[in-house]
Amino acid sequence: MFDRFNIVPRWIIFTLDLCCSAIALFFAYLLLNSFTYDTINSADFSRKLLVVLSVSTLIFYRLKMYAGIVRYTSALDSVRILSSVSLCVATLFLINTILIALNRPPLMSNSLLIAYGLMSFLLLITYRSTVKLFFLYIKNIKATRKQTVIYGAGDLGIAAKRTLDHDHNANNAVVGFIDDNIQKVGKIIDGIHIYHTDYFEQLIIQGKVDELIISSHNIPIEKKANIVDLCLERNIKVLTMPPVHRLINGEVTPNQIQKMRIEDLLEREPIKINNQSIRQQLSGKRILVTGAAGSIGSEIARQLGKYGPQMIILNDQAETPLHELQLELEDLQKNQVYHAFIGDIRDTERMEALFSVFKPHYVYHAAAYKHVPMMENHPVEAVRTNIMGTRLIARLAVNYGVEKFVMISTDKAVNPTNVMGASKRIAEIYVQTYFNHLSKTHALLNGSDSVHTRFITTRFGNVLGSNGSVIPRFKAQIDKGGPVTVTHPEITRYFMTIPEACQLVLEAGSMGNGGEIYVFDMGKSVKIVELANKMIKLSGLIPNKDITIEYSGLRPGEKLYEELLNDLENTLPTHHHKIMIAKVREYDFQQVEKQIDVLINIAKNQNEREIVLKMKELVPEFKSNNSIYEELDQKQKNGIDI
Repeated sequence: MFDRFNIVPRWIIFTLDLCCSAIALFFAYLLLNSFTYDTINSADFSRKLLVVLSVSTLIFYRLKMYAGIVRYTSALDSVRILSSVSLCVATLFLINTILIALNRPPLMSNSLLIAYGLMSFLLLITYRSTVKLFFLYIKNIKATRKQTVIYGAGDLGIAAKRTLDHDHNANNAVVGFIDDNIQKVGKIIDGIHIYHTDYFEQLIIQGKVDELIISSHNIPIEKKANIVDLCLERNIKVLTMPPVHRLINGEVTPNQIQKMRIEDLLEREPIKINNQSIRQQLSGKRILVTGAAGSIGSEIARQLGKYGPQMIILNDQAETPLHELQLELEDLQKNQVYHAFIGDIRDTERMEALFSVFKPHYVYHAAAYKHVPMMENHPVEAVRTNIMGTRLIARLAVNYGVEKFVMISTDKAVNPTNVMGASKRIAEIYVQTYFNHLSKTHALLNGSDSVHTRFITTRFGNVLGSNGSVIPRFKAQIDKGGPVTVTHPEITRYFMTIPEACQLVLEAGSMGNGGEIYVFDMGKSVKIVELANKMIKLSGLIPNKDITIEYSGLRPGEKLYEELLNDLENTLPTHHHKIMIAKVREYDFQQVEKQIDVLINIAKNQNEREIVLKMKELVPEFKSNNSIYEELDQKQKNGIDI
């Protein structure tokens, strides 16, 4: 009831402040007269009171003492009160000085002046704090309040606590802080104890935790995951706060305390890359990013801007996303030159125009069709974009003297079970054999295997938040009330954040000498059903009660787990512990070129069955899974003429 009181008019606060000023003068008189009321001269006190109130009225008004909302009194209000009282005392002291200079008796003694100042400050602070504590008490006696613990007793954690205290719509009662800093443990902030993180489980056992707010952003990822898992097991809601640099004016608002995202739990330790080496290579260069409007291409473009290239050419056929990306990047890095170039990587004349006009030094080839079920149904497009488009860009890169060509591949290219993975594997084979062919040709002609254009392939798994990723889909399903659909209870995937994947792409690109296929350390694979369970719990809901989980069956071409290396492959380490070089089989370029020509001609005839058959011939390890093309594998196995 009380927390719904309207905020009182300013004139009432102003009147209360003047009353405090008058009472302060009276108590100052009593203090200097040993609390003997009879010794106070009423006429003399009245004259002094009128002057004090006049000065206080002027200064309180000018400094807007009345402007604060009393129930939300903060340290800033205390500073304003101190400034106002100090200015009042200084003004009265000045009046005293003027009167003495005119041979008139001072208005009041200096001792009375000091006593008045102290009493005035004490009363103004006391009545504001009393009102604040009263509303806080009323708020905390709600029957439905949630017992909240804040992880992190730093500035952000304290700000979160005070924000919850002041928000009358919040039904939280902060019962404790937890922190890893031993120096803070055992101390008290705003009447709230700080416990060590190890004591958190005891607080849960004691039934003192309904909600955890993570306010610290320096927690080791593994420790944060363990804390969150503990909370989810006990049906404790987990919230988080944005970093300090994302706060407006450094202040926390209630809507900034949000649900923990699954991405925060799947993050890994920050990676270290050789920024200086990358800068030396990219500074002052023109760089082409194909597929720039996609999730990977756009992040590569964002990160490239940090290394001072002469120009970044953003190529994509999606008009609106490309336009929005250019605007974003120009706002993000105002001194960097970006050029949006709309064009299809399968269009020979358009791509020729791109290379002839801009003559890029580096190419990051991220353009590709990547959705497994879509490519399973449209193998023609997989061939035209992922294979024919890659070949066109690679040839143009050589013709126009590109220094490095970095191709973005996928873990689905390893032992592919679908058309998309197979098309990316063929693209890998092409760029690698093309480089080897150029090296040998150059060696025969010039006695050196040094080739101007160096082809490098990078291969990694799923990235968090990318277009078509499972996480946005699960979020949308949870928001709709379910069900959450998982293809298979045993299906697993590797996950990496988009920034991390792109950092490793740049690092691998800088270290590559040509012909390598780099694979990234993707960490541990994650069970998708466990991912779904966590996402439901993080939303404050109970799996299979509030939100059901349904199994839809493997999609065409989908397999239970992804691999980063072929069965016949192994890896060599590099100077970066998260980047390895895959040792792959070598192919004859002339044979590969001839077979790809045949494959592209088949694609022109729109014969999907023949396309897939030819892809299986090019990539013998391509075995279809849960697909209409499984019959081709069976017939090949049985030696039946297809």
